[in-house]
Amino acid sequence: MDPLAPLLELSEVADALENARANVDRMLWHEALRGGEKLVETEVGLHSASATLALDGYDCDVERLREGDFDDPVVSGVLAVTDALPSLADVWPVSPRYVLAKLHLLATRDLPDAGVDFEPGRIEVDDNGSARINALCALVTNPTKEIPAAMAAAVVHGELLSVRPFPVANNVVARAAARLALASKGLDPKLLITVDAGHLERQPEYVGAQRAWSTGTPDGVRSWLKHYGKALEAGAAETLQICSELMKDA
Repeated sequence: MDPLAPLLELSEVADALENARANVDRMLWHEALRGGEKLVETEVGLHSASATLALDGYDCDVERLREGDFDDPVVSGVLAVTDALPSLADVWPVSPRYVLAKLHLLATRDLPDAGVDFEPGRIEVDDNGSARINALCALVTNPTKEIPAAMAAAVVHGELLSVRPFPVANNVVARAAARLALASKGLDPKLLITVDAGHLERQPEYVGAQRAWSTGTPDGVRSWLKHYGKALEAGAAETLQICSELMKDA
């Protein structure tokens, strides 16, 4: 039995994740995705980058990103991570540790203190953190069909936020890795869910639920998994809005 399977027995968790999957499936049938996926992918990337920056306190909206109206190395790092995700989706389930290091390197390579205060790409944890990262990587490389993609992504995201393997840009890496988990598990193979916008839409819940996850209690774990399902639904709704706007402008 998959070690994560008992989490599906927590109250309301299975329903929340199934509702999210159903909403994602409906999104993927939108007319704009019939031959126009590249345009949608580009817009989703910009919206996702803007959202993940906002979650970390950076105000850089989609239009500024589109026009290149920024000179902040944090912003350029997030865009580099976003651009790299499609090429890393197939690598993630085979070598998650390598992908985590790559994501961190991309996110931080232009920061002025890179290589001085921290080493880009290097995981820095104590023995307990190392054990948790090892366990997480084992779950990624030895998946089962018992666990829905949304749960796999939620666990990746929650653990990376809790363990904090990187002293800088950890949250950016965590959100990116979770998107790769959704892609590699087949729920979002082309990275079309604007899930980070879903987290931003529910930001107070996002912050509270991730703290709850870190407690390791059943209630805390349930809170995070339910949030993740709702964020996926909100992210799918954001992508539908993007599709509608693109069709309007076509």
